This record gives sequence, structure tokens and C-alpha cells, in this order.
Amino acid sequence: MRPVNPDPADPAGELREIETALSARWPENKLEPSLDRMAALMDILGQPQRAYPAIHITGTNGKTSTARMIEQLLHAFELRTGRYTSPHVESVTERISLDGAPITVAKFIETYRDIEPYVQMVDAQQPIPMSFFEVLTGMAYAVFADTPVDVAVVEVGMGGSWDATNVVDGDVAVITPVGLDHTDRLGDTTGKIAVEKSGIIKTGSLAVVAQQPLDAAEAILRRAVEVDATVAREGMEFGVIRREVAVGGQLVTIRGLGGAEYEDVFLPLHGAHQAHNAALALTAVEAFFGVGGARGGTLDAEKVRAAFAGVSSPGRLEVVRRSPTVILDAAHNPHGAEASVAAITESFGFTKLVGVIATSGDKDASGFLEVFEPILAEVVITENSTHRATPVDQLAAIAVEIFGEDRVRIEPRLDDAIDAAVTMAEDEELGGAGVVITGSVITVGEARILLGRK
Repeated sequence: MRPVNPDPADPAGELREIETALSARWPENKLEPSLDRMAALMDILGQPQRAYPAIHITGTNGKTSTARMIEQLLHAFELRTGRYTSPHVESVTERISLDGAPITVAKFIETYRDIEPYVQMVDAQQPIPMSFFEVLTGMAYAVFADTPVDVAVVEVGMGGSWDATNVVDGDVAVITPVGLDHTDRLGDTTGKIAVEKSGIIKTGSLAVVAQQPLDAAEAILRRAVEVDATVAREGMEFGVIRREVAVGGQLVTIRGLGGAEYEDVFLPLHGAHQAHNAALALTAVEAFFGVGGARGGTLDAEKVRAAFAGVSSPGRLEVVRRSPTVILDAAHNPHGAEASVAAITESFGFTKLVGVIATSGDKDASGFLEVFEPILAEVVITENSTHRATPVDQLAAIAVEIFGEDRVRIEPRLDDAIDAAVTMAEDEELGGAGVVITGSVITVGEARILLGRK
């Protein structure tokens, strides 16, 4: 319940109070497959999600980076944007952004207080109260309508069909690569998972689809046919033509929907996966503006280059310290780990790399560690502060099986683990050593705070 006399001089305290109230609801990793609660809230609020066009994004990995690229491109063409992504790295306010910046604490509090009585009405009417993620999604849609924005860039939380965000009808649906994750809730094959994710493709929309495993591609195309949607496939209608490593990132040439090539686009992010995310983002924006098809055409190449040059993606192979180099990476499943390992190998010439790893209990920790094992000389196993964290002893036992006892160190506290890894890297006599902190967005967020990254 709302306190009788909240202290207006302590917005941080009120934000903590709201976060506590939200945390008492179902967590975002718990899903009841129904849009009834979200539909009821949208009805009470006057259908805010229909007040603006939307670009809706799903997939297993790369969603947030792609969303941030789309947002930057839309800014370059002078559109006012709202962006909803999850999970957050440091502060819950990051999830709802306007024009590329998280909403203020004051705006977050105001929005929560505005919709709180309506959320309580839905709670009273439904057999299951609204979840943490559903309330935040309702807040995002309300903020975007109130602003108002010209376009919303919306990232799915989990899956697609039954995700809380799916009360929005995206003009463009973006599906990043589908891999195995949340298999207990979405299915045990990429094809089954793609059935859930393709649920964001709506009648008459345009679906921009990354390269996919065969069964996932088939599922996505079936959905598109069912709802009479147009499909743009990476490697067919658009794609990455060339890419080369550059200082601080990479140079990419992308072929868009109109057939034109956007040459020598500097992307200040590492890894082939980010180049492919850039192709998805560019094509989604082309589709939004109606480029391609019978109309042909292209976007202003200089504006495209300027937009990509300004892209950032905190916690995604983010270098936060030098001597030794410390990298934060939010990979949290084997599919994401493969992309990260390839990018680290390509972009960094480490003579020794030490991993600091803390995972969430619902993830494939063994598969994740196996992917990272070839590039890590040693690993420090630790634990983040949330209830979802894999217990440090349990994760360490898995690590010992994969790395061997001599290469595994246990530090229950994340700050101690980072200090230990930095010391281990500094012991490299030849120099060129580094530290990668990974395993969970939560782990990366906590490390970012500890390392004072702004």
C-alpha cells in the first residue's frame, strides 16, 4: 500500500519502497501463460499501447543491443522514442527510456503512483495478481503515451506469445537469433521456442528475421503465412556484406531492404554478433519507414553512420578498466557465451584471461562454462546478491569438473572475486592479461557499480 506521508525529499527512499513492493510480486522468471491481466490493465488505462507505432523485438540473445541500435537510428531521423528493455544493469529506471535516456527517478515514482490503484483493481479481479514484469510493462506503455513518443521500441521479456509486452501490435517485428534458453517454459527445441517467439508477428506487419536454425526458421515462416505478414530474412533480403575489426569496434557494410549498401559503418561494439544485430536494426528501421519492396530507396547513409557511431550497449563486452583490461559481459547462456568467446578471441589479444563468473540458478551453468573454458586460464567462481543466484559451492563444483581443481578459485563475495581476478591477471609476467566478468546481467550490473562505471 502507498504510505500515508511519503517523504518528497527522499525520492531514492521512495524508489526503494516501490522496488520492494514490486519484488513482492511474481518475479519475471515466473510466467503464467495469459495476457488477461495485461489486457485488463490496458483497458482501464485507455489502451495506451495503441497511442503510437511500435517496433517489437524478441529472440534469445541480442535483443537489448538491437533495441538500442534501433533507437539510435530513429533519433538520427528526428523521431521521439520510447524504449522498453529488460533486465536492467544497475537501476530499474533504465528499463523505460525516453529519447535514449532512462526516465528520472521522479518520473518512475510518479508513473507507478498513477497506475498503482488500477493495478490493485486488476489484482482484485484476476485469479493471479499482476507480476513484477507486467506492472513495469504497464508503466512503460503509460509513459510512452503520456509523453507522447513517435515510436516505441519494445523488447520482449520472455518468449513472445504470452509475454506481457504482446498487448502491443508492432508495425515491425524483429526476431534475433533463437537458441536454447528458458527451455522449461518455452520448449526444449529451437523450433518450439520459435513458435512462442513468433507470436509477436501480427497481421499485416513486417517481420525482420535473423539467421536461424532450420526448425526455428520454419516455425517463424509458418506464423508469418498464418497472419499474412511480410518477412525479411537475413542472408536473403538483407545482411552483413563485409566486416573488419577496427580500433574500438568494427567497420561494417550492410545491405538493406532497398538493395543499397551502407558502406564502412563504424560500430563501436565488438563481435560478429553485434554486426548482425546492426543489420537487423537497420532493416527494422528501413521497414518502419517503408524503404524497400516496390518503393525501393534507401536511408540517408550519413545519418545511419552517425547513429551507429553513437551506439553503446552497457555490459556487452564493455571495457571498464585498463592495466589489466577488465571486460563486463552479460552473456548468461551457452548461445550468448559462444558469441562472446568468438568476439573476445577476435578483438582482444590477451596472453592470459581470468574469468569471474556468477550465474543464475535457472540457467545452463555447465554449458556456459564449457563454452568459456578454452579461453580462460583460470576462473574465480562467485555469487551475485539476488535470490536467483546459483549458490557459489554448487557453481564451483560444476566449474571444477570442467576446468579442474587447479584452475578454479572460490570467492563468495563479488568484490573479493574481482580483486582476486585482477591480482591473478597482474601476475602475468608478459603483460597483456585481462579479466572478464560474466554469467548474468545481474552480476555485470553489480560489478559495474563496484567498479564505479558511469
